[in-house]
Amino acid sequence: MLITPCLQVPEEVKEMVRSELLEKRFGKAMRDVGELNEPNLSLKRNRLDKQLKQDSIQNSGNVIASVFPSGRVDFSAEGSGVSDSSLRKAQKSIGRFFYETGVDFSAIKAPSFPVMIKSIIGPLNTMKLPTCNDLKGWILQDAVKEMQEYTSDIKSVWATTGCSILLDGWVDSKGRKLVNVLVNCPKGTVYHQSYDISAIDGNVVAMEDFLANVVEEVGADNVVQIVSYSTSTFMEDVGKRLNEKHKGVFWTVSASHCIELMLNKLAMMDVFKEILEKAKTITQFVYSNEDVLKLARKFCSTDLVKPSKIKSIVPFLTLENMAVEDENLQKMFLSSGWKSLVCASTEEGRSIAALVADKTFWNGALTVSKATIPLVTVLKLIGGSNKPEIGSLYDTIDQAKETIRIEFQSRKSQYIPFWEAIDEIWNKYLHSPLHAAGYFLNPNLFYSDDFFADAEVSCGLCCCIVRMSPNLSIQDLMMLQIDKYRMAKGDFGLGSSELENIHPALWWSKYGDECPELQMMAVRILSQTCDGASKYNLKRTLAEALLTEGRNQIEQERLRDLAFVHYNLQLQNFKPDVCNDFSDEEIDPMDDWIVKRQHGSLIRYEEPVPIELDSEGSAREGVI
Repeated sequence: MLITPCLQVPEEVKEMVRSELLEKRFGKAMRDVGELNEPNLSLKRNRLDKQLKQDSIQNSGNVIASVFPSGRVDFSAEGSGVSDSSLRKAQKSIGRFFYETGVDFSAIKAPSFPVMIKSIIGPLNTMKLPTCNDLKGWILQDAVKEMQEYTSDIKSVWATTGCSILLDGWVDSKGRKLVNVLVNCPKGTVYHQSYDISAIDGNVVAMEDFLANVVEEVGADNVVQIVSYSTSTFMEDVGKRLNEKHKGVFWTVSASHCIELMLNKLAMMDVFKEILEKAKTITQFVYSNEDVLKLARKFCSTDLVKPSKIKSIVPFLTLENMAVEDENLQKMFLSSGWKSLVCASTEEGRSIAALVADKTFWNGALTVSKATIPLVTVLKLIGGSNKPEIGSLYDTIDQAKETIRIEFQSRKSQYIPFWEAIDEIWNKYLHSPLHAAGYFLNPNLFYSDDFFADAEVSCGLCCCIVRMSPNLSIQDLMMLQIDKYRMAKGDFGLGSSELENIHPALWWSKYGDECPELQMMAVRILSQTCDGASKYNLKRTLAEALLTEGRNQIEQERLRDLAFVHYNLQLQNFKPDVCNDFSDEEIDPMDDWIVKRQHGSLIRYEEPVPIELDSEGSAREGVI
């Protein structure tokens, strides 16, 4: 039977029939993702205008990268409907955004959230957003499974490269002593667990038992070192006891923390302290007055305050910055523009102008910079690297000291006090046999012209051999292999001419096969980091919530899963900042060098500081 269309059917009837057919054929898909915006769109694959896609992506900016890693939503072939697999993928991407950033799940209910998503995927398409229950349920469980696969992959190399346990401890607002435990190896860093150690803090034996259990959980044969966040006497005693129980595990302190202690030691010297205070007085005066700040920016090539993500070095970077701008600052305070300002005639204004004109201040600023910037450079290098640095730390500290000596033209009376301040922290807290052995086993340094193995280096190497290889026959064998390494015999000779662009641990894997016992130890030492957990700047609020009692078992398990996913996402996506510094536009308006504090009325709310320093630059006892 031949059916021909009736050409006289009213348009509204055509529309009604078309709608009914659409409802029957695609009803379920439309209910899932919403009504079609344009009923006359083709039922074949939705072909959006390319320019519309590009404009939508451009306008959404960085939000796309955060919410949809692929930069778009993959729509199905049927209208504006989304296939089940694509929909789940999009919803999981949204979940990942919430887990990674730590944003409260209730934010998905905000009216602006679907508006944001719609602006990203385009006005012609809609999708079903996940609910709070989805974020707490199947999406979270999928994220846990994916993260378990990721962490298992990293853990698979621990037996070969060894690993470092990184401790991140702090005191929360409730006075609890908490600690996050991370595990680092060349393949990546993973979150292990969070603990409330309030009950055992101060008890050396209990703390040692706690850390011994952590070592066992990670695998005693895998752990090369524990990197502490504190130099307190309590933690030092814990480290000594742990070394006695696990002789193959070394106790070290975060290198960046110890270098901050060195800088603090220098800053507490009377002359340095006075110069830094005067410099702060100048910057606070300039930034507290809009007209003065405009004038300073007119005369100086950069802002006076040099911001950095490493807050402890801001005073030294700023002082160095001011020393570069000293002539411009002096010209400014002699200019007609300065004299026309009301504050120029005030007592404070005259005092600041006199300070800027004082050559003694500028000479002192130059001295402080010469003594501190080499250490600041080391701190920035450590913070800006995601590679193991234990094989180069020993040489790096020596190079910093050598730079200070050269800056003061080898005049002992001038540079020796600074060396002594550095050595005090190095000898008491930072130096480890691992650093000395790493220096010796680093082929880039060992086969260089200026390599020098003093007694400290030789003792450190022997200590590592004895502690990491308790078998006496293996120790004797390794000493013979060291002679082969020293003489560059066999494959070592070939490797000694191929040192560029290869990590020391990889070099040993490639050229150390003829000395397997020494090779194994070298790889394990050179694969370790010298820095602690603070470089990752993990938020502590989630751990604090996780360690708060009072929840039912289901809620507690969900929070544990969330912490596992959140922290490991943070670690997975961590990228070291080679620059470490902010741009001038990113200066913290609440920085101490900008805002004056009066009677403690201005309070900054920040993440708890892991350590406290006394007037001599040492960590207070009992502070974790």
